[in-house]
Amino acid sequence: MIQADLIVEGAAELLTLQGNSSRPRRGEEMGNLGIIRQGALAARRGKIVWMGPTADLLTSVRPMAFSKLIDAYGKIVMPGLVDSHTHLVFAGTRENEFAMRIQGKTYQEIAAAGGGINATVAATRKVSKAELKVEARKSLDRMLALGTTTVEAKSGYGLELETEWKMLEVVRDLNEEGPMTVIPTFMGAHEIPPEFRQNPEAYVDLVITRMLPEVAARKLARFCDVFCETGVFSVEQSERILGAAKGLGLEPRVHADELSDLNGAAMAARTNARTADHLLCTSDGGIRQMAGAGVIAVLLPGTAYFLHMQRYARARDMIAAGVPVALATDFNPGSCMTESLPLILNLACTQMRMLPAEAITAATINAAWAIGEEDCAGSLEVGKQADILVLDVPNHEHLCYHFGVNLVETVVKNGKVVVEGGQRIR
Repeated sequence: MIQADLIVEGAAELLTLQGNSSRPRRGEEMGNLGIIRQGALAARRGKIVWMGPTADLLTSVRPMAFSKLIDAYGKIVMPGLVDSHTHLVFAGTRENEFAMRIQGKTYQEIAAAGGGINATVAATRKVSKAELKVEARKSLDRMLALGTTTVEAKSGYGLELETEWKMLEVVRDLNEEGPMTVIPTFMGAHEIPPEFRQNPEAYVDLVITRMLPEVAARKLARFCDVFCETGVFSVEQSERILGAAKGLGLEPRVHADELSDLNGAAMAARTNARTADHLLCTSDGGIRQMAGAGVIAVLLPGTAYFLHMQRYARARDMIAAGVPVALATDFNPGSCMTESLPLILNLACTQMRMLPAEAITAATINAAWAIGEEDCAGSLEVGKQADILVLDVPNHEHLCYHFGVNLVETVVKNGKVVVEGGQRIR
């Protein structure tokens, strides 16, 4: 019999998301959650060792003397959520811009008035690494309580070497301290800093010749992201930055076609980027090229909602075209101040017409693929990390339908219960 130190039994639905391990899910595959009804699973030393019907548990698994037993009768059990696009580390907040936006100011007008990304850059440059870490830890704890167990975190509020290092070191420290897995992305190309506003090419050169080599040498990031947008980084500049990043071993990602169609999606396909993110304005051709290249579309409906944009990414068209779709919060102080992936699932369904099963797939296994964690996270499979949620809901559709409250009862990370009864356990 299989020995286990953690057993979860009786789940009305055990959403395994298992299968299709060679690539992210596309098309109709996104609707397959691999459900085991009245399911159970067992783990040992942080890894899943058995899954199946609860009726087979007693004949298959032997609890150890100190085993933890979780009663999931009448509830659903699923993989920990994966937030594949966040700007976790920053100083200060921008609620004044929130009020300006309500009064009709656009993203570009707010930036021109001294707000926007550069307002957060100024605040982030001033504070210590310790201060950044304290605030980021608070956000991680909120995410964890809401069911997120793995998160990607970008730099990009430094726009100078020292502060970019500082941010990425915070990400590294938070990952090492746990319990959440935190994946680092270098995004020095997030905005043109004020001191280079008259000479953006000089800043592009700085990113390529100084920042990227230092970040790579210090092994501070896994990915390199760039904001390819009108008034920020052109397609040509973005492609140069991502080419340099690839040469140093960092995998490309792109903020693409958020506010205008610059053919950023096509550029992501051309550079073999792992993801293209936002994509509100992407053309039919961009969607086709992403599908052909296997670029994952990371959609961020919370940002469109927060910015009053009156349009959302074309999730249905992307799914129909065979683009693998992931979802994320885009947590940041300017354009999407939320740590809640469950809220994003609701927005994906109500505003982008994704089905609940598709949205769950997009926030678990496809999101894990988006950040290179597909072998560890995003599904419940023997041999993978025991990152598990127990939700007090009768079925998976209820998770997307019942919004504005926390339905997560228990969170298990690497086989250890870290949230119980909605409360963080330390």
